[in-house]
Amino acid sequence: MSNADNDQRTAEQTAGDRPGPLDRFFEITSRGSSVKQEIRGGIVAFVAMAYIVVLNPLILGGSADVTDGTLDFAQLTAVTGLVAGLITILFGVVAKLPFALAAGLGMNSFLAVSVVQEVTWAEAMGLVIINGVIIVVLGATGIRTAIFNAVPHALKIAITVGIGLFIAFIGFVNSGFVTRTPAGPPVQLGQNGSIASLPTLVFVLALILIGILVARKIPGGILIGMVVATIGAIIIQAFAKLGTVGDPVNPDPLGWNLSAPEIPDRIVALPDFSLIGAFDLFGAFERIGVLAATMLVFTLVFTNFFDAMGTMTGLARSAGLQTPDGMFPRIRGAFIVEGLGAVAGGGASASSNTVFVDAAAGIAEGARTGLAACVTGALFLVSMFFAPLIGVIPMEAGAAALVVVGAMMVTQIREIDMSDFRTSLPVFLTMVTMPLTYSIANGIGVGFISWSLIHVMSKRGRDVHWLLWVVSAGFVLYFVRGPISAILGA
Repeated sequence: MSNADNDQRTAEQTAGDRPGPLDRFFEITSRGSSVKQEIRGGIVAFVAMAYIVVLNPLILGGSADVTDGTLDFAQLTAVTGLVAGLITILFGVVAKLPFALAAGLGMNSFLAVSVVQEVTWAEAMGLVIINGVIIVVLGATGIRTAIFNAVPHALKIAITVGIGLFIAFIGFVNSGFVTRTPAGPPVQLGQNGSIASLPTLVFVLALILIGILVARKIPGGILIGMVVATIGAIIIQAFAKLGTVGDPVNPDPLGWNLSAPEIPDRIVALPDFSLIGAFDLFGAFERIGVLAATMLVFTLVFTNFFDAMGTMTGLARSAGLQTPDGMFPRIRGAFIVEGLGAVAGGGASASSNTVFVDAAAGIAEGARTGLAACVTGALFLVSMFFAPLIGVIPMEAGAAALVVVGAMMVTQIREIDMSDFRTSLPVFLTMVTMPLTYSIANGIGVGFISWSLIHVMSKRGRDVHWLLWVVSAGFVLYFVRGPISAILGA
């Protein structure tokens, strides 16, 4: 064979080994992933987050505003899937990270319980849009990145560990494995100290199954476990005919958390987008005054800003995408798109959309690039038409996945040097405050404030970045916003 023939064959082999356009755009091979792995991870992330398509309408539609106005469940289901789908795809394309966005639970609960007691839903969504615009500006100008860089490495890891504890605790609560007590300790095991309900048993069995599959490194272990748990739950419900814990008419304390896993009468339903554009940008300032409305925006910005920053930190570390200094690829684009999620969520009355910690389930399945996010986003768009089918997945199945993922994230605590108490106390407070207060932002705030104070009082103030002092002062205001709001309203 001639040298020319050898050169031609070598060139053909090299061309055959060269990554395709999709691989090059999302950097799939360079991040040690594959298209199949990204698709699987995107599907798992969606399954873990699918409950938001049902839960967000329940939260937002369950509260009447100051004029006794309510939001329609079917319309909320449509816009929840629409905004989550579009923003997650945009995030995947721009940031190229395996994160997924949807209506933030902390934000929607705050809007439903507190904000709409003072303003209308349209006015509340106007505040959400203003919050989003501020977040976008902070991201585009680099201020958000600068604050991110000012956070000590140990606190960044502590945020990841705290989020792991937080999502595991969410899983325990959502499954009924942990419940409130009428008196005495804040929480207890199951019902009166016992696992007494079939839905909680489904969670336990799903947790064991997923744990075994993950330990044995079975591809798709989390997804397989959730599917098996859902099928088992449907069979159990067919015989047991259980209700739901939160049924406003006839609650069943031994029932399912969100919805009973029953085969629906119909699988497809056309979405109703009537809520899109139903917002009043500055109405809240006219109704309750500039100072009171500004305080609400301040609360929204702080919650949105630091919940997302903490979640991105944890997810990036879980995906192995963080650099030694705690950064991750395309951080500015990620911050900007996350802010646009708030703008889009307010504009469609779906509440602020932010990065979901549940996306860690997809990362645990191998997702490493924005392709996984695009898959998750596409499934959210499809979910608008299959809302009845999405509702079949019991929260107990997703809860098991969250606990497993939480366990994975907590292992990163080994990277923190706990020998110096100036480090160990703020780290500890950061980690435990998140699950105990049900807020990522609270954990970050307590960590920032304690880190700054303990260092300056032990003559190590030079180790505290000036931006950390500024943010800590902001968190002090955030933590006393209740009395401040009361004074402004007096």
